[in-house]
Amino acid sequence: MKIKLLVVCLMISLSASSQDKYTTGMQKAFALWGAEKAIEASNLFERIAMAQTDNWLPYYYVAQINTLQSFGETNEEKLSRQLAKAQEFIDIAKAISPENPEILIQQAMIHTAWIAFDGATYGMTLSAKNAAIYAHALDLAPDNPRVVLSKAEWDMGSAKYFGKDTTPYCKDVARSIELFTNFKPEGPFYPNWGKERAIMILNNCNDPEVNK
Repeated sequence: MKIKLLVVCLMISLSASSQDKYTTGMQKAFALWGAEKAIEASNLFERIAMAQTDNWLPYYYVAQINTLQSFGETNEEKLSRQLAKAQEFIDIAKAISPENPEILIQQAMIHTAWIAFDGATYGMTLSAKNAAIYAHALDLAPDNPRVVLSKAEWDMGSAKYFGKDTTPYCKDVARSIELFTNFKPEGPFYPNWGKERAIMILNNCNDPEVNK
């Protein structure tokens, strides 16, 4: 009986130690990211992911950092390398957490980075995929503020590309801000970004020069 109790206590202790390492590691990775050390943050998230094979969050953040780093990148080799890593890690995140709206949004962001780099090559095929992704994400989580905002921003970009008025989508951006006010992440380190961007976009909605 004593041996069984000792084993249980040891397992609890190891689990707590593992969680402590995870928490500390994630906090450090976010601190590096906040200090504009994106590569170091991505590398640390990657190491955490290798130790947390059933946790989608560190995989998600590796994908997100590499995607964000790709916007504005003009070196095709570097961009391809970054987006290939982003795709690799988001695919693993999808396998761990299927039908996750946060992961769907990140997948659409990877597509958008390709389109932003070369719209003539990637626009036709990936634009249709993004439209489907955002529609599916909205079906899954109609009250997730990042889903509402990301879809609205995508719709605005599409409208602007075809020379149409973007203002009809401003109401969706405004709704996302309302949703951000009451949104509570499901747990520590869950995605919680977007409110500041929504406010900026809504301010631009009120600028007639932006919507010409």
